[in-house]
Amino acid sequence: MMIDDTSRFSQYRVMWILVFFDLPTDTKKERKAAAKFRKDLMGDGFTMFQFSIYIRHCASRENMEVHMKRVRALLPEYGKVGILGITDKQFAEIQLFYGLKETAPSTPGQQLELF
Repeated sequence: MMIDDTSRFSQYRVMWILVFFDLPTDTKKERKAAAKFRKDLMGDGFTMFQFSIYIRHCASRENMEVHMKRVRALLPEYGKVGILGITDKQFAEIQLFYGLKETAPSTPGQQLELF
């Protein structure tokens, strides 16, 4: 039986993780914790979408769940954090604006899988 490689890149199989957060930054300790959380997110492959929103492209739902678990392990002691997983098809429907001008969302490069 031959496996169709295009099914691996289906818009419904490929996932995105969005991490939203509002962390306190009143004290030096809180600022340090917030900076560490952002740095740790980037260390796990997340990219800043907006200052308190980071996104990550995942090849599958299983891969998304692994990275969501990692984010939960990185949670700072204080603040609010939301984690949302959506399909590539849903992410493609996003409407982005820079001022009054609509802009196209940036898409990731070709994702390679190594076994």
